[in-house]
Amino acid sequence: MGAASAEPDDLGDSPAAAPGGGTPGGGPGADRGESTFTVLVAAGANLGIAVAKAVAGIISGSSAMLSEAAHSVADTVTELLLLTALRRSAHPPDEAHPLGYAAARYVWALLASVATFVGGAVFAIYDGVHTLAVGEELGNPTLSYAVLGIAFLLEGFSLRTGVRQMRGEARRARTPLRHYLRHTPDTTVKAVVMEDSAALVGLVLAAGGLTGAHLTGSPVFDGVASLLIGLLLVYVAWVLGRSNVELLLGRPLPAPVREAIHAELLAVDQVHSVLELTTLMQGPDEALAAAKVDFRDTATAAEIEWACERAERRLRERFPQIKRVYLDPTPGAGQRRREGLDPWGDEGEG
Repeated sequence: MGAASAEPDDLGDSPAAAPGGGTPGGGPGADRGESTFTVLVAAGANLGIAVAKAVAGIISGSSAMLSEAAHSVADTVTELLLLTALRRSAHPPDEAHPLGYAAARYVWALLASVATFVGGAVFAIYDGVHTLAVGEELGNPTLSYAVLGIAFLLEGFSLRTGVRQMRGEARRARTPLRHYLRHTPDTTVKAVVMEDSAALVGLVLAAGGLTGAHLTGSPVFDGVASLLIGLLLVYVAWVLGRSNVELLLGRPLPAPVREAIHAELLAVDQVHSVLELTTLMQGPDEALAAAKVDFRDTATAAEIEWACERAERRLRERFPQIKRVYLDPTPGAGQRRREGLDPWGDEGEG
């Protein structure tokens, strides 16, 4: 029989907990606008910091400062890719992409993690190894210290903006912040928070390397700081890349949400059992639910149709992120055996 589907524009605003950590009641537009502002703040901060670090690195001759400049350039490119992700994912469904463009956010966010690795980590590690092998001429560090201080304030402000958004989303999803940061489907904000956190750690490392080099006259401290900055960026790129790949491959809704969906379907009149339930997170505020449902044998076709409608309504009201619901009326194992079919769906030999 046919499938029952729930369209995105029929979605109600419910205060229920959002599956996967969305913004119930706020709507996709509010979430996307907040994410765009967070990314813009980070991009503006990183662009200015990159230029200042590069100038300071050239004047002071500090390998760690140049690595930090490369770090900020990579972060700026990352923010531009994240802005592209937000814009591309906002396109509505069309004939070519009937399920929409929400997953485009993860493609561009994955490219952003690659940019972090190539643009920041590779340069920092190379520069650190070069400094340790060849050495460097140290100049006046005064400008570098000033730039590091200003950069720390700007990065801190950018991080504060990202954390504030993430705390709000975690509170609406009724999830601890640390758990939300690890599992959030909004990888654009996750990227901003992780990169700004790494930037603050990198600034401390650069300051330590610069101080050690000028107190001892040895470039080893600066080279080691550059290497540590590179390794830090490798870790950030790996975490972000893994998160986006996982979502691109298809991550289901959390187990408690799947259990709640199962219970909601069973609570509908005429539903005997749920044989199979499949959920898929298509974007930070977009999910799909599909189920094979065994309806009561005494139910008429009209009753099954209305049961599908009620099931859609219940799921959409409780879980605003579920934009599409597909229900497939399927005979149960006992009925299939009576009809000479294997319970798993293959025809019997008899």
